[in-house]
Amino acid sequence: MIRSAFIALLAITTTLQAADLKIGVIDMSKVFQEFHKTKSAAEKYKGNYEKAAQEMQERQTVYKNLATEAQKLQKTAQDPIITPDQRNKYAAELGEKVKEIRSMEMEMQEFAERRQTQLKQEDMQIRKGLYEEILVVVRDSSKAGGYDIVFDKTGVSLSTIPIILHVKEGAATDLTDQLIVELNKNAPPPGAEPAKDAAAGEPKK
Repeated sequence: MIRSAFIALLAITTTLQAADLKIGVIDMSKVFQEFHKTKSAAEKYKGNYEKAAQEMQERQTVYKNLATEAQKLQKTAQDPIITPDQRNKYAAELGEKVKEIRSMEMEMQEFAERRQTQLKQEDMQIRKGLYEEILVVVRDSSKAGGYDIVFDKTGVSLSTIPIILHVKEGAATDLTDQLIVELNKNAPPPGAEPAKDAAAGEPKK
């Protein structure tokens, strides 16, 4: 069985060599990082993250104020100079304030979990959209250049080992820089407002 597999592999290798294939390689990690839409999407994501952090900070401020009010009510209710009726009144107010605090704690936890999930989904959606756009340009450029096979030289196997371990010098053309130029040819000038992209929409509240 092993011998048969070796013979089959040898036959495939011989066929590929005979075909004189035109092979290209691309550093997809570099391409993704240098794509102008990746940079603008990162800024937008950062803005959404900071907005969520600000919303959480506002809730924490409300929570601290409630806790301060509860402490004051507790101190007043324990004051020995007040009448029993007043003590009962403050104790009742304290009970309501504690309920409000518990409700606020639950709301803060739910908000944090919801926003974290939304931001994670947004990041995944943005990356998916960008990679799909990059792949369109990769395919078009590969066809225009007459390449038979184009590999991502940053790709790794399930064992996290790079799939391409060695490429003979001159055997494959590195298309990375060429692809980056192609992707960024319509980039807005520095300081210009980036175009809105459906893949990088505002997260839901």
